[in-house]
Amino acid sequence: MREIVLNNKIRVCLKRNKNTPRTALSLNFSIKNPEKFPGEYLLMNRLLLKGTKKYSSEELSTILDENAIELITEMKYDYLRFRFVSLNEDFELALSLLSDIILNSTFEEFEKERETLKGELFAELDSARVKVSDLFTKTIYKNHFYGASYTTILENIDKVTLNDVKKVYGDILNNSTKTLAFAGDIESDKAEQLLNKYIGILPDSVSLESEIPSPSPVKCEQVELVKEDAQQAQIIQGWLVPTIGSDDYFKMMLLNVILGASGLSSRLFMELREKKGLAYTVRTSYETKKQSAVFSIYIGTEPSNIKTSIAGFKEEIEKIKTIPVSQEELHNAKNNIIGKQQFITETNSQQANLMAYYSISGKPFDYQKEVINRLRAITSEELLECANKYFTDDYVIAVLRP
Repeated sequence: MREIVLNNKIRVCLKRNKNTPRTALSLNFSIKNPEKFPGEYLLMNRLLLKGTKKYSSEELSTILDENAIELITEMKYDYLRFRFVSLNEDFELALSLLSDIILNSTFEEFEKERETLKGELFAELDSARVKVSDLFTKTIYKNHFYGASYTTILENIDKVTLNDVKKVYGDILNNSTKTLAFAGDIESDKAEQLLNKYIGILPDSVSLESEIPSPSPVKCEQVELVKEDAQQAQIIQGWLVPTIGSDDYFKMMLLNVILGASGLSSRLFMELREKKGLAYTVRTSYETKKQSAVFSIYIGTEPSNIKTSIAGFKEEIEKIKTIPVSQEELHNAKNNIIGKQQFITETNSQQANLMAYYSISGKPFDYQKEVINRLRAITSEELLECANKYFTDDYVIAVLRP
């Protein structure tokens, strides 16, 4: 692994993986400001592959297909990601196309893409699970940029203009921190030369602080939605918790695995599904963003079991707050996460994406090593303290029922 800085101050990590036929690159642009209208960034991202000054949308698609180049743009809440995977011999071609897209996108088909987006969001919201997640998101992140749920976007997307999209993209392109990670079997000096040729001509990477505010503290709130054709009740309960960068980040990862993210062996699965027969699916998740994170519990159950399920959540949370986790359970949870850390970095694409994510989050490219070391050092007492600190009565419950 070798770190360099391009001519335009973009920090780059080059990871040489010999005898791998496909090369991966991940380039992130930080987001400084919340969007003016919910959905503005999402629509902007969708238009980036709709043609450049040099290539139409169809021509661009044909070139990518003919050369087996997988080039994707992704809009996250805190950064815009460009990534591609190509055969080693087509690395320069992929770089040239990426550079052209970043610098010369025309944002054509604006109206068509907006209507397509609206249709896709409406279709997604036909799912009861998506619908309750939408309700939960806009409640726990009320009046915040992170609360731009599908329904919020649908309420605002018609306010977005083509000029809005071009302006916000220009702001991101010219006023962002940019980080890049590369993984593949290309000699690092050659990779550096090509990156400076095609990526080094982008506007400079600048050091700046995000102006996205921290979300307001949550007060205990339960919200409900009726979906007449729903077959089940859907419930999500969640708390605002620390995100990456906090010492408690690693403890929350472990609590997530112990309570519900490890499938059949997790506490909630064993207690609410196996012993009480309340549901087929019950899980927890720990979703991190730059300014905040959410720890949540989800269950799909019979409508008659809504109160019993919420009481089950409470019972398991009280246990994790009052009874220290056994050494065996803690050991198994650590091994679960560390094992997954190896699994999620098997391919060049996974490695490039993870390294670039850590870097845009303000961490070293090789932060995965620290994650593993910090996890190994956590004690049962520290988990108990963490659970009591964050699993308070300040939570949101979202319920969808028939």
